[in-house]
Amino acid sequence: MTSPLRMPRLSWRFIPVWQRNYLVWRKLAIPSILGNLADPMLYMLGLGFGLGSLLPDVAGMPYLTFLAAGTVAYSTMNAATFEVLYSSFSRMHVQRTWDAILNAPLTLDDVMLGELTWAASKSLLSGLAILAVIWGLGLYGNFWMTLWIIPVVALVGFCFGGMGLVMNAVSPSYDFFLYYFTLVITPMVLLCGVFFPVAQLPGPMQAISAWLPLTHAIDLARPLVVGRVPDDIALHVFGLAAYGSVGYVIALALTRRRLLR
Repeated sequence: MTSPLRMPRLSWRFIPVWQRNYLVWRKLAIPSILGNLADPMLYMLGLGFGLGSLLPDVAGMPYLTFLAAGTVAYSTMNAATFEVLYSSFSRMHVQRTWDAILNAPLTLDDVMLGELTWAASKSLLSGLAILAVIWGLGLYGNFWMTLWIIPVVALVGFCFGGMGLVMNAVSPSYDFFLYYFTLVITPMVLLCGVFFPVAQLPGPMQAISAWLPLTHAIDLARPLVVGRVPDDIALHVFGLAAYGSVGYVIALALTRRRLLR
């Protein structure tokens, strides 16, 4: 019997799992994209033009630019999180798709890596859509510099996909996901500088914010939007990769234990 604590055995067999999810999503691609974009787009345009017209420059840039840069990371985080929670949970627990896949010569390691890479791929579309708005509205400092946001968005999707899979592994029902959004996602949105600079927070909250993955994402994306090279690139990349990788390993162990019961 396989130990739940065994380290992942990665292989290219995750690709058919990714492909299967893509083919299903393609049938409902337009409503799916619109659903993922509506919330961040309303925040960016509503607050950016409405509140932004009342504010001076924030962190050396117009408030709309400041908010748009944060929204790239926020939108990517949301898309990856929703995919590995609601969609992956449906495939695992409700539709029993994972059970069917595991009858093929694939392992749970392959299935969950396919889910993680699919979540990162799908969240990439959400991040790119916000980036396209930034380009369309001319909110960038250097167009070529903003192209580096694309790999950042992919890494952010990987990070939050891995984290979300942990919650997927322990949730008994869809209702349980509300705890994750209330206790993890919403505090990060408020503490990590999406809507206002982290420097405005009290010292202890700034210290907490520095360890949160959304802060790493925004600290990479925001300078690139205004045409600057981010500070501490290696630290932020390592932080996002570590959160996603550790999340995947923990989620895999928890899911093995769940399926063995």
